[in-house]
Amino acid sequence: MKRSFLTIIAIILCLVIKAQHFISEKNNGAGFPVVSTSKATSIYVDPADDKLVHKAAALLQKDIEAITGQKPDIISSLSEKRVIIIGSLPGSATIKNLANKKKINIGNIRGQWEAFSLQTVIKPVAGVESALVIVGSDRRGTAYGIFELSEQLGVSPWYWWADVPVKKKPAAYFINGLYHYPSPSVKYRGIFINDEEPAFGGWAREKFGGINSKMYEHLFELILRLKGNYLWPAMWGKAFNEDDKENPRLADEYGIVMGTSHHEPMMRAQKEWGSHRKEYGNAAWNYHTNKEGLQRFWEDGFRRNQYFDNMVTIGMRGDGDEAMHDMGSMKANYEQLEGIIKDQRNIIEKVSGKPAKETPQMWALYKEVQEYYDMGMKVPDDVTLLLCDDNWGNIRRLPAVNAAKRSGGYGIYYHFDYVGGPRSYRWLNTNNIARVWEQMNLAYDHGVDKIWIVNVGDLKPMELPTSFFLEFAWDVKKWNAGNIDNYYTQWAGKQFGNTWATQIGKIMKKYAVYASRRKPELLEAKTYSIENYDEANRIANEWNSLLKEAQALNEKMPATHKDAFYELVLHPVKAYGNLQNMYIALAWNQYYAKQNNSLANRYANEVKELYIQDSLINAEYHQLNDGKWNHMMAQKRIGYTSWSEPRVQKMPQVSYVENPVSAEPASFTQASKTSVSLIPATAKGNLFYEKDGYVAINAAHYTRKKDIGNSKWKPIAGIAREGDAVTLFPDLSKANLTGITQAPYLEYEVYTSGKDDVEVQVLLSPSLNFKNTKTGLQYAIQVNDDTPQPVSINPEAVDSRAWSQWVTNNINTKITKHRLANPGKQIIRIYTQDPGVVIQKIIMNMGGLKPSYLGPQETLLKK
Repeated sequence: MKRSFLTIIAIILCLVIKAQHFISEKNNGAGFPVVSTSKATSIYVDPADDKLVHKAAALLQKDIEAITGQKPDIISSLSEKRVIIIGSLPGSATIKNLANKKKINIGNIRGQWEAFSLQTVIKPVAGVESALVIVGSDRRGTAYGIFELSEQLGVSPWYWWADVPVKKKPAAYFINGLYHYPSPSVKYRGIFINDEEPAFGGWAREKFGGINSKMYEHLFELILRLKGNYLWPAMWGKAFNEDDKENPRLADEYGIVMGTSHHEPMMRAQKEWGSHRKEYGNAAWNYHTNKEGLQRFWEDGFRRNQYFDNMVTIGMRGDGDEAMHDMGSMKANYEQLEGIIKDQRNIIEKVSGKPAKETPQMWALYKEVQEYYDMGMKVPDDVTLLLCDDNWGNIRRLPAVNAAKRSGGYGIYYHFDYVGGPRSYRWLNTNNIARVWEQMNLAYDHGVDKIWIVNVGDLKPMELPTSFFLEFAWDVKKWNAGNIDNYYTQWAGKQFGNTWATQIGKIMKKYAVYASRRKPELLEAKTYSIENYDEANRIANEWNSLLKEAQALNEKMPATHKDAFYELVLHPVKAYGNLQNMYIALAWNQYYAKQNNSLANRYANEVKELYIQDSLINAEYHQLNDGKWNHMMAQKRIGYTSWSEPRVQKMPQVSYVENPVSAEPASFTQASKTSVSLIPATAKGNLFYEKDGYVAINAAHYTRKKDIGNSKWKPIAGIAREGDAVTLFPDLSKANLTGITQAPYLEYEVYTSGKDDVEVQVLLSPSLNFKNTKTGLQYAIQVNDDTPQPVSINPEAVDSRAWSQWVTNNINTKITKHRLANPGKQIIRIYTQDPGVVIQKIIMNMGGLKPSYLGPQETLLKK
């Protein structure tokens, strides 16, 4: 097929300028005036185009006025010399006419999903000298094009939700050219508001009278501005379709595809069953005993919502997010579930009058449901299989890289927030962007590209990871192992401007590393060692230093930026750091109380002060912007004794000493012995030495490595508990390696002063057995010329005791035994052909290793 010259040039231009900015504040003669110093250019929308296009155009009008002070007119006829023309290919006769006359290039977006372009056109129609044309392949594509312009003009998607100020400017010019944005990498990209009491729910009731259409309008707009398209609504005692009849209509008007959570089938909320159970059969949520009642309940729900844009959840779990009624065996359970899905699809066909495959559907393999699938349960090929993480950000199952294609494809349900074991975590953002990238990139590499949805809890503390999740879902090629470190700076620049971007980015990156080491709800006095490796003091110093950085920057912030800076940067640093200091003070209180040392009293008072300070920091947040976010930080974080939150927060118990025998501070410093002198002058690279009976290695600092073909060891910045880690990209499943020694390896050159028996600890990110093999993901370790020892890192099941330890500590430690024949140079090699084996740290223990959370600091000599 021959392409026109114009199409070829357009494709080349798109490839060149896709990532470039197209807005300038100065007119250099090659720009279209969105707003000149004297006038805002009018916005034209075809009156017959979709409601979403009109709504997005009205928001652009508001954005331009907020940025420049000049309000553009929205017009319905092309009668001005310059105009911004907005339209969707299906809905705008004007756009179709421009395309037919080859005035605009639509070759790359015609027939595509949510694609769009922005382009300048000379004399598009009679009487118009020039135009900026924003065209989408569909209604959402058009809206995304509009919001891309808004963001580049200076309106953050978080302008309302995080009080991010618009970037004021007197004029704005669109740099002439064609800017094409292809279809997104992932088809459905969304969020789940969940676990929303008491924070989000209390806030919404105070500000809007409930979680209703007035609130959801803000949320729908945010999702669109973030280039998302999918939502599971708040569901703790709430029914999206019944609580406010405007909710589903407004969602459809905003182009948001509505779904329901993994245990709420056929567009019905759990609350609806509670409200109506007496109307349906014998009121039991049991398909074995109340089949007809449940079928009528589901049919009524699907019928009510059939004309809106939905992704229908099918399948069934027990009432209240529990396992379904036990039929006596796993096989009987899943055979019943197969029958349920068949019946639900019959309902869909009956109501819609179309084959079931024409209605988007997904089946969530959550918890026990995944076991049914693993045992062989089948669902129709057009149904999207929604795979899940373990609720802690570690993906449980992925299709094989060479798996047969399914028309329904695969999706992922991910978590930034969770209520459940081993401990609920809901208060602050503790999600490390690097880890989110690594796991979701792994998913995409395995063909998971139909649905990405993430549980964001109350939303407000999750602004940064929510942005990243949806941006990455839009374009997975934009971020990789080599540049993920830059995301913090880029995001900070979008919110606060380039002046502050680098400094804020550094603070947010450090916060991500520090906070993801352990959820604040899991902190306790004994988390970090006060006796070994100066660990507790180092942790306290890191948080205190980070707070000083954030506070110093806060002093420099313009008044317009203060609220946003507090919400996004200062508050999480201040709140987590304060809590960490409280538990470290508690550890010292307990230590000195046992010594009958009067310093125990000082630390007891410090615990009290920091506990009070926690409440004051909360109050400070709730008073921002005249109380706009009151209740949003109401999640509890102190006083947990099990997985569920305490009913009330309670200060940890402290001890006072009445008749002390000492007031001297403890000293844990000892003479240190190292093997540095054994390293030859001729040795080069990263070299590691023994210190006090151990060697500590940050895995990304390998001495040498071996890659195979396209499979390469790559460091991922900031993913580990102490910074960087290293892993293998991509999957080597098709490589047919003849033995483990043929696999890629990392090599570490180590110098020890002794010989005999040693153990080697390999600390890994808590990746799961997503391949569903008996052994789990594996590596092999070799010390010197010994036979490599294979190690299975995760054959244990989710919810096992081992898994609980992995996610609690955010690390999976594997230990092997070795024998050193002689002192001096030792070579450690680690082989693997499995992706997902993320190696953070290696510790060789010659008998001197002491207990601590992070382990000793690296013993590295660079030459």
